[in-house]
Amino acid sequence: MQDNLSQTFAALADPTRRAMLSQLSRGDANVSDLAKPFLEKMSLPAITKHLQVLEKARLITKTREAQWRPCKLNSDAFKDVADWMEQYRMFWEESFDRLDAYLKTVTAKKKGKKNGRKK
Repeated sequence: MQDNLSQTFAALADPTRRAMLSQLSRGDANVSDLAKPFLEKMSLPAITKHLQVLEKARLITKTREAQWRPCKLNSDAFKDVADWMEQYRMFWEESFDRLDAYLKTVTAKKKGKKNGRKK
């Protein structure tokens, strides 16, 4: 069995699914509305499979209202991804801070050498 985070990243790896999530970020939509932008290039069963992947990864929830199948984003799943990524954001920020400090010392040394030569 795959862990939730792996399922989430696998679902996010596909550009069609990311486009569907982008569409849902602007508000809830039913399956037929989500399918419209993709119907020229893919079948409705293929679109349904993409939605199933998103649902299995807990990125969306799909409900039933009469003949409609409204979908909406599940913010909890995105919070899990954001929490996981936070540790790497902190790593890169610290790395950039160290690089910035190093570059300032190199720049200061170069300026010192230039000023020393002019005298």
